[in-house]
Amino acid sequence: MSVRVVAYIANEFPSPFEHYVADEIGELRRRGVRVIPCSGRAAYGAGWKGESEQLREETVCLRPVSAKLAAQSIWLLVCNLGLLSDLWLRLARGREGLRQRWHGVAHTLLGAALAMQLRGKGVEHIHAHHGYFASWVAMVAARLLGTGFSLTLHGSDVLLHGAYLDTKLANCGFCCTVSEYNRQFILERYPEVEAGKVVVQRLGVDVERFTLLPAAERGEGERLRLLSVGRLHAVKNHRFLIDACARLEQRGIDFECVIAGDGPEREALSRQVKARGLNGRVRFLGQVEREKLRGYYATADLVVLTSRSEGVPLVLMEAMAQGRLVLAPAITGIPELVEHGKSGFLYREGSMEDFMARVEEVRRAAPEMLERMLRAGREQVRSRFNLHTNVEGFGEWFVERAGRSEENGQYENPVLQQI
Repeated sequence: MSVRVVAYIANEFPSPFEHYVADEIGELRRRGVRVIPCSGRAAYGAGWKGESEQLREETVCLRPVSAKLAAQSIWLLVCNLGLLSDLWLRLARGREGLRQRWHGVAHTLLGAALAMQLRGKGVEHIHAHHGYFASWVAMVAARLLGTGFSLTLHGSDVLLHGAYLDTKLANCGFCCTVSEYNRQFILERYPEVEAGKVVVQRLGVDVERFTLLPAAERGEGERLRLLSVGRLHAVKNHRFLIDACARLEQRGIDFECVIAGDGPEREALSRQVKARGLNGRVRFLGQVEREKLRGYYATADLVVLTSRSEGVPLVLMEAMAQGRLVLAPAITGIPELVEHGKSGFLYREGSMEDFMARVEEVRRAAPEMLERMLRAGREQVRSRFNLHTNVEGFGEWFVERAGRSEENGQYENPVLQQI
């Protein structure tokens, strides 16, 4: 039997950085599933419009929590101490620090709040996108509602910030992840997890939405134009990129580096640019709408990514779909997208020498070779990271798997119905 009503939660929804969540919700709805979008916190964004505005209005938002809902949630937890006893013991006895434990307690309360907000809506399954706090919230709510629970894991939520991931994996009916690298990492790090419940579900972009841009024309000795697109967060390691720009300056290479995105690292990065004397070389654009990014892609010789951790980045897919050359670290799932020397360039993460060698390789490459790489990159995205193909596969697999009777109705909870 296929699932009919699903609650779908992310840390923040809708988000301009995670449009794939809306894509998956849309696919499930196309298949006749009633999806209730949920968000761990209020979504803040300028210029919400169209479909995003509609999604924002219908999303169940957990925070801020009203005094009445908080009181009801606490009572629900008190009434179900036995039902959640293993989760409480995990919080109490784990190796995590005191701060993480307190966060776990708070997120358990949010899980009860979500259960209260979803009661009476016929929810049969709860899916969490990303393994951060919303996945603990979803797990608790699913336990209290007696429904199935699943999650999607990307990059840092597996590799860097996997707090309580063992418990989430043990309690989920199934786990989707975006790369084979992630799947193998999960199975090796958590050997108690059944291999069959961890499946690769790749993300993708709409290749036909991106026309193949003409190769950026740059004669010998002309300015090298670099483009970086991504949130200004420490894990994206823009500091490495700015250091690389300083090296280019020292070598007397004429270049321009444009960074599109915003985030908590903005001020620190601006100070670094100033200290390096790169104010005329490195420009910050702030957050740029997806449609407007096309103009920056069109003039870029090289789209660069310098992250310490990633899933399989959409920005690389978008660049390759438009026939832009990419340079990225050879980490996690990135080599599953970028084949070094064939559809783009990879460098050893953290190695400035290797990064600079790849930039020099781009500068000196024959136009015919670069043209072959650009077309190979677009074809790689079309064949393996196609949004329509991959999201349809996700929808078909999810509806069938979430609807299995053995993964739903695991816990009976008459107390919830009485509150």
